[in-house]
Amino acid sequence: MARTTTSTRSRTRTRTRAAFAPRGGRLAGAALALFVTAGLTSCSAAKADQSAPAVTRFTQNGVTVTLAVAGWKDAKGSLTATFTPTEAGYHLYSTDLPADGVEGVGRPTSVTVAGGLSADGPASVDAEVLRINLPGVESEVPVYPDGPVTLTLPVRAEGEGGASAGTAKALISYASCNAEEGCNIPVLDRPVILNVTGKTLTFP
Repeated sequence: MARTTTSTRSRTRTRTRAAFAPRGGRLAGAALALFVTAGLTSCSAAKADQSAPAVTRFTQNGVTVTLAVAGWKDAKGSLTATFTPTEAGYHLYSTDLPADGVEGVGRPTSVTVAGGLSADGPASVDAEVLRINLPGVESEVPVYPDGPVTLTLPVRAEGEGGASAGTAKALISYASCNAEEGCNIPVLDRPVILNVTGKTLTFP
């Protein structure tokens, strides 16, 4: 009887240990779940990073300015600014206009960058330059045709490899005028903040 009891207790302990021992299948399943969760978290972070706003706009003194990031790769890309007069019949001035205008009339359309960004080439504009005569001004004044004008500035991130995170500023200047009704007050170096890394260039 004693031997039988000992054997029975041994089998009972063996079954008990087996019942509470973690099974290999369960461990593998748990590891797989953690791996998938980590992957989904990483993808979500990447998607959130990609979904950060790359366009912003503001309206001031008769012009709506839309800023956008284009072709950002390897810490380089372009910053575009579309200047749209809010009323028909208004024009913007050439980027080549002197900083003080012609005989004090007009201000150049301009986008510059500072902080974590620097220009990577000259700006280009999608409109031809017209030279017009304005009342009270002896010299011709270089302007763009009435309506919207888009300026594109190549930019790159500062720092070694452009990889350091930080902020930058785009400084926006312009003036809109109507040959008959006169000019709106110029906007000079209005700052627009950007978040910049080697992988992304976005607006807050």
